[in-house]
Amino acid sequence: MNHRTDTHPQSAEQLIKNIQQLMEEVETIVSKSSDSATSGITDKLGELQDRFNGAKTKVAGYYKVARQKVVDGAQAADDTIRSHPYESLAVALGVGVLLGAVLRRRD
Repeated sequence: MNHRTDTHPQSAEQLIKNIQQLMEEVETIVSKSSDSATSGITDKLGELQDRFNGAKTKVAGYYKVARQKVVDGAQAADDTIRSHPYESLAVALGVGVLLGAVLRRRD
């Protein structure tokens, strides 16, 4: 079941922005709660902050790598289509005919 209320998918940039806002809120809450906590809890909170910052760095790295792979793939597809325009058109036509036939049978 999908319980999402929004109907528009978020862009990767918007998702990263939302995650960063969430991280800032968590850091604010953690810093406020560490003022009133005992030393044992403060140590645990510091450890959690370190792990959280490490995870934030990893996510940013994964996003950068994934984005570069998408750009490289799009560039390779563009180069292939430009170097073989008629073959690309024939493949697109064939895929369209097959997809149309499959969708027509479903109805």
